[in-house]
Amino acid sequence: MPASSLRPTGAPELSLLERSESLDEAAAALRERGWWSGDDALDPLLVQALLGSLARLQSAEALYRAGIGRENEFRVEKTIRGDRIHWLSRNDPVQARFLDQMEALRQRLNRALFLGLFEFEAHFAHYPPHAFYRRHVDSFRGAANRVLSIVAYLNSDWRPGDGGELVLYAETGEEVLARIEPNGGRLAIFLSEEIPHEVLPARRDRYSIAGWYRLNASIQGQIDPPR
Repeated sequence: MPASSLRPTGAPELSLLERSESLDEAAAALRERGWWSGDDALDPLLVQALLGSLARLQSAEALYRAGIGRENEFRVEKTIRGDRIHWLSRNDPVQARFLDQMEALRQRLNRALFLGLFEFEAHFAHYPPHAFYRRHVDSFRGAANRVLSIVAYLNSDWRPGDGGELVLYAETGEEVLARIEPNGGRLAIFLSEEIPHEVLPARRDRYSIAGWYRLNASIQGQIDPPR
């Protein structure tokens, strides 16, 4: 869908921001249990436009295999994760609109939770049939890079039995906190350091955006430099 089909500039497209009751509920859930998930959090037009942007990238073969580790430790491990990704950029107007909404959410969450969230980064994620991502955490204790993880789902016709659920676990042990189906417009938010999670194998193509709010860990102007 072309960017011109989106709402006029400045109009909210993150429906969560339009519902103060839902935003308060999300903040309370993050404060009390460390995670929240809500349906219809993204405007359907924005979901369709983002899916169109991802489809164009896929047609251009601009998605690449995701890996694990950073810098010199980066490697592709198909036994751990099988998704293909593309980092969002403000050079694309549709992606920029989503990033604008995440910036507005950052400001609201900072006011509600005093987390000191500094910036947001995100990538598209395509899980082809049978792809998965084994249990992991998005940030190690004390790393101070990723604070809140966000997943926005783009499949508008996901059905029970299609798989691809996001499973959230208690910080220690095997207790399952939630199994979140990847329904279009749904948004999941959880603490990056404290909530282990995995993506179960999907039986069809699964499309989403994975993103992270980070603290300001800059040194000499370089944000989160290698250590």
